[in-house]
Amino acid sequence: MTQGDAELVLLAQAGDAAALGALLARHEAAMRAVAVSVLGYGPDAEDAVQDAVVVALRRIGDVRDPAAVGPWLRMIVRNNSRTALHRPRPVPVAEPEWFAGPADTPTPEQALDRGAMRDWVWHAIGQLSETDRLVTLLRYFSDASSYEQIAAVCGVPVGTVRSRLNHARRALAGGLRTAATAAHADVTAANEARWRDGRDVIATAMRGDFDKVVRDSWRPDAEMIVPGGRRGGRDLAVAGMTRDLTAGVRQRLRNVVASGDVLIWETDLISPPDDPEHCPPGALWLQVLRAGRVRRLTLFHPVPARGAHPPALV
Repeated sequence: MTQGDAELVLLAQAGDAAALGALLARHEAAMRAVAVSVLGYGPDAEDAVQDAVVVALRRIGDVRDPAAVGPWLRMIVRNNSRTALHRPRPVPVAEPEWFAGPADTPTPEQALDRGAMRDWVWHAIGQLSETDRLVTLLRYFSDASSYEQIAAVCGVPVGTVRSRLNHARRALAGGLRTAATAAHADVTAANEARWRDGRDVIATAMRGDFDKVVRDSWRPDAEMIVPGGRRGGRDLAVAGMTRDLTAGVRQRLRNVVASGDVLIWETDLISPPDDPEHCPPGALWLQVLRAGRVRRLTLFHPVPARGAHPPALV
């Protein structure tokens, strides 16, 4: 007997990825019709639908009336479509108004970690290619989430970013449609270890020992890239960090996102008291690993510095 929407929602909220896949397959045509009605046929409409799939992965536990999941999915698509229609720049996923929360609302990564779909989602992201996984992590789990910022971080055209995101979202949606109920490895322990490592590295760097960090955790041939700026190796990274510390700049780890060989740190940059606009408010460290060691670091500032003095790392 065919399962109803309410039953599938309850199963999905309990962690059954196949149930969520069945729901999305059932409502996909209606979701696409909403997008087309607002945006017309084309890639923007497809983006709105695929973004809604990712929102459903993150937020299925928030559905209050399981029987009304169809209108809930269509509302997500409608909000995504209106955002795309009225804003000249691509923006992070738009979500229904009732998702708005107080200032202490958990980050997207924390929301996923608390949700029933946590392990399946992180397993699925880990199965993506490195390039698709990289843009997915930036889009949904970092401050560098606009298409233009992702393009700058990755050094590719905006059209390539759109293509890779579409491919990644289709893979996630397709995986849901064929999902088995078998459990995947719990990501909590690995995530906690990444946080500990990140805090240790930043603390060591703030003590003036970043050269030790680089020797221990970077490959000898590692490359550092600053989009629109310089490119070099380990010496460039050490020299830049040393200049920042000498100028009185400090960093504090704010967010860690990791999947496979892609690791993202987001840090708050704290300017010296006598030069409060010395540096941008934050930095994104995009690290690509090989055998657990950094082989490429891209350093990006989602918001540029307002003052006349750029940070030394730039």
